[in-house]
Amino acid sequence: MRRRASLVLLSLAVFLAAMAPTLRWYAFPRLAKIPPNQYQEVVLEARPATLLDYGTLKAREVEKITIIQTLKGNVEESKRIERDTDRDVVVWDTLSYVTGPDGRMVSKIPERYVFDAHSQDPVNVPGEMVDGDPVEREGIEYKWPFLTEKRDYLYFDAQTRTSAPIHYVGTRTFRGLEVYYYEQTVPWTEVPMPKTMPVEGITPEVIAGMGLSRWYTTKRMFWVEPVTGAPVNGEEIHKEELRGAKALTGTDTVTVFDGHVKMREDYIADTVELVSANRTTVLLLVSRLPWTFALLAPALLALALWLEARSRRPAPAAAPGKAPEAVTPPV
Repeated sequence: MRRRASLVLLSLAVFLAAMAPTLRWYAFPRLAKIPPNQYQEVVLEARPATLLDYGTLKAREVEKITIIQTLKGNVEESKRIERDTDRDVVVWDTLSYVTGPDGRMVSKIPERYVFDAHSQDPVNVPGEMVDGDPVEREGIEYKWPFLTEKRDYLYFDAQTRTSAPIHYVGTRTFRGLEVYYYEQTVPWTEVPMPKTMPVEGITPEVIAGMGLSRWYTTKRMFWVEPVTGAPVNGEEIHKEELRGAKALTGTDTVTVFDGHVKMREDYIADTVELVSANRTTVLLLVSRLPWTFALLAPALLALALWLEARSRRPAPAAAPGKAPEAVTPPV
């Protein structure tokens, strides 16, 4: 019985010893992936903000500007691209929809972002775009990789259509979560006008015909949960100008937008809750189960060897004493 138990424990120890690295190095890259059908909505606000009135070409202070960012996984496109690239791909169709204090549209910029489901590396394919302009991304956008490191990353800026480092600043605590804090400053750069304008008849071509050009700068801040690579908070100190306006307004520059954009509180709470749940799942694959299996395996092996040694130990000898007397059978 002891020998049978030792064989069972030995088999279990070998199984756990094999599963520990398998979970970390084989299962984790294959199971920790962004789902292709993900849908997410985030609302950000700037309170107060400065906004351009395109009818008068004068900037005015408003109570708030609202930015609604929607992200929708395009399953059909991801399947099509996967057939051509032989890798797990996610396609996000996103929209940044900006409204003024009266709820009217200020601008809307669509994007298509294609990336590897596990590593978040961009996958450059036809159809990748920002506001209808074809782009080839370098670096990350929206999300950091699983198991984010304490280092700088290349981050894609949709306004300039270029990538630049976003810098790791330090480790902080945000709503009970340990997070990595990142910052990126985009210097003043000339950028395209949005193709959809808030005033009928005002188009990027009309703006260019007036001799005006759009310039932009921002300080971008993210609080990233490192296990999942998901930002739990994001802010931007965002400024836009029209330059070359002296003949129209008397000044060379006119403010288009100026404000400190922050995630709305209810969306922060929902994001922290979702990321916390996903963090537990990823930790099971990457550390908790592998370490548990790695510690249990030698313990079970030691127990199996102990039971095997006991099963091989000879039975104790009889106590020394007088030899039994011979019995003479009856005749």
